[in-house]
Amino acid sequence: MGAVYFYHLTLNPLDRSLTMLLGKARAAGWRVAVRGTDTNRLAWLDEKLWLGPDDGFLPHGLAGGPHDADQPILMTTEMQAANDPACVMAIDGAPVDPSEVSALQRVCILFDGNDPQSVQHARGQWKSLTDAGCSAQYWSEESGRWEKKAEK
Repeated sequence: MGAVYFYHLTLNPLDRSLTMLLGKARAAGWRVAVRGTDTNRLAWLDEKLWLGPDDGFLPHGLAGGPHDADQPILMTTEMQAANDPACVMAIDGAPVDPSEVSALQRVCILFDGNDPQSVQHARGQWKSLTDAGCSAQYWSEESGRWEKKAEK
């Protein structure tokens, strides 16, 4: 049974935090789906990943291509990613279902701590997922490094 980790972004932008988390997930051997709500935002993140350092390259692709099932990291707006991920990273308020938390190794929810609507949405997700019996952790970077602040 997996767990859902909430990442409260306050110091680093989404692209930097996502790159770090994707690197950790790939080091664990996991295929990842980055689930967003806006294809333009995913295209922007795709570009950021392509421009990253050569020594930290993260192989990835945008959903809709001929090789979606082969992508180690697939960026998508769909609930069912074609690359059979072990981990889903939900951004920008993308939905997460309790059944997928239990079916996957990990679900990560990244949310902008400087946006009150994003924080409120993440709180709602925490409540609905933990009420459904999902194991959850809340991580914050407000001290300058990531620290676990809560677990349920």
